[in-house]
Amino acid sequence: MALSLQDRTVLVVGRGSGIARAITLSARARGARVVVAGRDQAALRAAYEDPGVEAETVDLNDDTTIAALAERLGQVDHVVSTASARARGLLADLDREALRRSFDTKVIGPAILAKHFAPHIADDGSFVLFSGVAAFKPVIGYLGVAATNGAVDFLTRSLALELGPIRVNAISPGVIDTGIWDSFGEEGKRAYFDDLRARNPARRIGTVQDIADAVLFAMTSPFLTGVTLRVDGGEPLT
Repeated sequence: MALSLQDRTVLVVGRGSGIARAITLSARARGARVVVAGRDQAALRAAYEDPGVEAETVDLNDDTTIAALAERLGQVDHVVSTASARARGLLADLDREALRRSFDTKVIGPAILAKHFAPHIADDGSFVLFSGVAAFKPVIGYLGVAATNGAVDFLTRSLALELGPIRVNAISPGVIDTGIWDSFGEEGKRAYFDDLRARNPARRIGTVQDIADAVLFAMTSPFLTGVTLRVDGGEPLT
């Protein structure tokens, strides 16, 4: 039987838009109290008009802010980390700082989150981390992204072993229609999506709701742990 989110506390680390927002709204629809946390508390607070959504400050590159947030919040039931700092580019263009920032934000930061929040989570609670399709389908120009996401997968399994019965799972999105692709320009984005849509087995582009639904499944499935859910339309198969 799926666990209920009614009156449970869910911490969502990330921005007030895109996937993080979809997760927040979906959890609220299930009756959860949601705390959204990121570097810009004011922007997060402005993103929601729901009194059931509280905004907090945290920086996944700063251990002291993680420890302070855990101390302020006390008991929580689920922690979701959506934050990322993508180290995109060809090998010749990558630098150490970009790779370090990517790992700090998506691997080391969530590990420190787990360190400080695990003592505050009930046995039926969970952590949900974020990997990504590049870990399963290498693409030129995404070396840093792939290495980071691969590390998230191993972190997920290691934490599931060490923190049990608290569950730890990861979500691996494929290409999702969020604002991140707007940098391609309207025509560029359309061409990219059309090409991907024609090739992937699902024959469509993912939505933020697809990912939010997967996160809620991970949070509420009591026998699911140490798993990376690949919500990617079958993209790695092509």
